[in-house]
Amino acid sequence: MNIGKECVLYDRMCIGCGECDRCDLDPEKICDNCGKCLDIRDDAVIKIDKIILDDEEE
Repeated sequence: MNIGKECVLYDRMCIGCGECDRCDLDPEKICDNCGKCLDIRDDAVIKIDKIILDDEEE
């Protein structure tokens, strides 16, 4: 909490309510930066449809 600083959720000064520290998926839980609300995965997948070389014509 940053009492005296600007609130990150509302247009006001921080009043120390702690709402910004709560989990978006489970409001009873303090956020631990698990990333479940962001759907973060450990790996990224890119599907390649076609490879175009400079000497090839389409």
